[in-house]
Amino acid sequence: MDEVWTVRAGQVPYEEARDAQKRLEVARQAGEVPDLLLLLEHPPVYTRGRRSTPDELPMGEEWYRMQGIELTDTDRGGRVTYHGPGQLVGYPIVSLKRYGDDVHEYIRRMEQVIIAALADWSVDAELVEGLTGVWTPQKRKVASIGVHVNRGVTTHGLAINVNNDLQPFEWIVPCGIESCRMTSVARELGAEQDLDGFATTVRDRFGEVYERTPVEVTADELSERLLDLEALAGAAPALR
Repeated sequence: MDEVWTVRAGQVPYEEARDAQKRLEVARQAGEVPDLLLLLEHPPVYTRGRRSTPDELPMGEEWYRMQGIELTDTDRGGRVTYHGPGQLVGYPIVSLKRYGDDVHEYIRRMEQVIIAALADWSVDAELVEGLTGVWTPQKRKVASIGVHVNRGVTTHGLAINVNNDLQPFEWIVPCGIESCRMTSVARELGAEQDLDGFATTVRDRFGEVYERTPVEVTADELSERLLDLEALAGAAPALR
């Protein structure tokens, strides 16, 4: 399948988005849907990856909740990070078969997507040896990457700071990197940016780098497709 279905889901609570990814992961593994790219935002939340340690949240969990920020554990790689309104989150549900089942190749392409999208918006970005994510030449981190692979299909993905509040990063050890300075597209350019327009750029660059044709699908259309597949699966015994 050469298409990548792109869904702009708006603001979605983190746990709801994770549940959706799990359902889509199963459908992709079964070949019932093509590759997918979910583009969305989250309400304020700290997510802890598989390598997170307690010292990355030095204020204590209750203090963060008092600031209106949820905390949750997740099965992606990496450590603790922050998601919030104004940050563009991309969750590709992608089969790695076309990329030789090479997760490192997959992540390299994701880095290329981010760097190219930022360049389209006049933000210079690069990789830093030994550190994850994407950085400005001044060593300010503008995007994070964390993925999970199950039976050859990816979940989780990328988060690019566009217009989001950067203060919550100051209260943690972001991505486990001491003295990590975070930035955003808005901070680098000195003004708030068009988040939906930036999402379009990421969609287009994703298609180019991963050699897919983006096809916009609404969340409702995707839900209907999944319900149709579930109904068909439920009817299958009666059809034998």
